[in-house]
Amino acid sequence: MADDWTPPSGDLMKGKRGIVMGVANQNSIAWGIARQLAAQGAEIAFTYQGENLERRVRPLVESIGMDFMIPADVTDDASMDAAFDAVKDKWGKIDFLVHSIAFAGKDELQGSMVANTTREGFRRAMDISVYSFIDCARRASEIMPDGGAMICMTYLGAERTVPSYNVMGVAKAALEAATRYAARDLGPQGIRVNAISAGAMRTLSLAGIRGGKSLMGTGRDWSLLKEDTRMEGVAGAALYLLSELGHSVAGEVHHVDAGFHVVGVPDLPED
Repeated sequence: MADDWTPPSGDLMKGKRGIVMGVANQNSIAWGIARQLAAQGAEIAFTYQGENLERRVRPLVESIGMDFMIPADVTDDASMDAAFDAVKDKWGKIDFLVHSIAFAGKDELQGSMVANTTREGFRRAMDISVYSFIDCARRASEIMPDGGAMICMTYLGAERTVPSYNVMGVAKAALEAATRYAARDLGPQGIRVNAISAGAMRTLSLAGIRGGKSLMGTGRDWSLLKEDTRMEGVAGAALYLLSELGHSVAGEVHHVDAGFHVVGVPDLPED
């Protein structure tokens, strides 16, 4: 959990400004990343959707000495126009973007993908989980005149089948493709675009998947390191990709899952 970890401080992001999208509570991956970026000197604008989320997120933002919060509904162009205009009006330009937003209906995150995926559910999952990143990448790139870096969050269910992940796995596969194409398009502007594929962690997203708790146990037991995916690893990877440490990295899907993604067959008992 994010509260069990203190991010190392430094100045890798000193003088850098950017947007973090997708903080829902203290266990959000986006929040762990934001804490690490702030500890390294970054100034951050946080987006939120709705008053309930604002009430949950504002105390977190204030706890790291920041107060720049902007309402943003990724399904509404006018809302997104206003959000990015607010950032431009305040700062003029930015250096980084963190996109950690995804959605699929709860009924579609159980049982059969073929049987349970509706046309509207598919459209909504792709709109919020994939198109929103493409849209944000375009908007953010317009206020990155000096180059910069962007990351989004994906999961192994994009590459392999995971029980009940269903349409979200399809959406994440599209998100990874979008990452590569955005990296191609924005690379000549000095903007690096990458994705982090984190292992199962105790977040609201995991809670929405039937059998989500079992994914954590399997990830730990099958992983090469025999441990849970830890927030410091995910946040550290984000710091690497968003800072000058990741200067020559673009179009990558960087796995942070204790080595779970390379396992084909778990350890077998001796005969």
